[in-house]
Amino acid sequence: MTAPTDGSPLRTPIFRAIWSANMCSNLGLMVQAVGASWMMTELGGSPQMIALVQTAASLPTMLLALVAGAVADSYNRRNVMLAANGFMMATALVMALCAWSKILSPSSLLAFTFLLGCGSALHNPAWQALVGEILPRSALSSASALNSIGFNVARSLGPAIGGLIVSLGGALAAFFVNAMSYTGLLAVLVRWRPKASPDSLPREKFVPAMGAGVRYVTLSPMLMRLMCRALLFGLAASVLPATMPLIARDLVKGGAMTYGILLASYGAGGMIGALGSAYLRRLMAAEAVAAFSAICLAMAAALVSLASYLPIILMAHMMAGAGYVVAFSTYNVSVQLSAPRWVAARALALYQMAAFAGIALGSFLFGTIASEMNIVTALRAAAVLQIASVVAGMRWPIVVNENQDLSAAEWAPPQDSPVGEAIHGPITVQIDYEVRHEDRDAFLTIMNERGRIRRRDGARRWMLLRSLSAPGHWTEKYEVANWEEYLRHNRRRTNEDRSNFQSIRMLTVGVSPPIVKYFEVQTFG
Repeated sequence: MTAPTDGSPLRTPIFRAIWSANMCSNLGLMVQAVGASWMMTELGGSPQMIALVQTAASLPTMLLALVAGAVADSYNRRNVMLAANGFMMATALVMALCAWSKILSPSSLLAFTFLLGCGSALHNPAWQALVGEILPRSALSSASALNSIGFNVARSLGPAIGGLIVSLGGALAAFFVNAMSYTGLLAVLVRWRPKASPDSLPREKFVPAMGAGVRYVTLSPMLMRLMCRALLFGLAASVLPATMPLIARDLVKGGAMTYGILLASYGAGGMIGALGSAYLRRLMAAEAVAAFSAICLAMAAALVSLASYLPIILMAHMMAGAGYVVAFSTYNVSVQLSAPRWVAARALALYQMAAFAGIALGSFLFGTIASEMNIVTALRAAAVLQIASVVAGMRWPIVVNENQDLSAAEWAPPQDSPVGEAIHGPITVQIDYEVRHEDRDAFLTIMNERGRIRRRDGARRWMLLRSLSAPGHWTEKYEVANWEEYLRHNRRRTNEDRSNFQSIRMLTVGVSPPIVKYFEVQTFG
């Protein structure tokens, strides 16, 4: 079921149900985060150990994102979400039991936080890719903004509720609330029965599927640029979330409730940013939005390092929260608009891997600086690094064409497909072209782009050969693992790629379309 192109994604019942239940589970996770961070403080954890709570929550996304993306692209995404949320619910219950038994230590607290992060790492790519299935492409930007709003509503209310729960019932109550927060999402997913999309090809094997995702991203210049920019931005943006307990305790001289208020202010800023992100993207180019967000975060970190007055620090946290959400929602939408559906979860997973790698590394870096030097130095270092991300944007700007058609191009298997034959070796594909001498340079330029597309979609050993005996005769040659991979390779071609293929045909003479020949590589011994 899809939403009308002129309406809110919330008009689609299943999106509305999952979005609402997901917001509740995020609320529980925020309550748990308050309990975990404050418990680490009560257990006598060093500034570095306190900052590592966020690292433990972020690290699984960096380590498991590609695996999670391959799972989400290869298996039923609803089932993946069911498994991920069931695992998180079980982990939160065991964590609550350990807190009740008073056997939690700083190391076990980090371990449980890491496991919850693993469940979240599995859930997120499946959910974000599923949005592209249940909503039209035109609604993706609004859906991304709504997801950010839902998360930041939870982040605004969660810390305040979490601070109250922790102050009244301790970490045990926070962990139990988190466990119960998954019940709504699990109930929605159990009741939902989406129609399965028929696929004539077998499911892609797991390891090759991961390789295909990495290959697609590394051979897509804009996606690679987005990954690098997200990593750099996340590295600097991590400072306030990572050191917030220290800001509450050391700069403001407060307790758990103060920490909750800081988190609520940060979340409220995030909600404002989510509400305004779609408007900003309509008003400004993606690069301008990213630069604006980075400047907001740099100013916020510098302001907190200079102030000790709580209202000013709250204002800075709100500014940082808004900038954080606007930037990452812009990166997220840009990735979704730059990747076709067959690889969407893997592209989003790699983006999350880059972003969370920056957050995890930044949390460790600034926690270490705060521990070895002081928190003020850590905040100022982060502000300088965030300005560096703005400078990087001047050299490597984000440019996304929202009108490009990344839907699968129509393609019919060749009539001489070797159906039923035992094909064991790799398949070599050969395509011959006749090109006029005056069109040679244009042909080479277009074929260079064609080679990138071929390699991106799974071709190996791609090459272009020129005949020495007939200078106008050219041969394109590449290899795939087997016939199934050849079919998969061609089905990955998008309508956006068709212009390249059509340009080649316009420059060739003689037989059109060119004759394609297939060879099975023979092995001996």
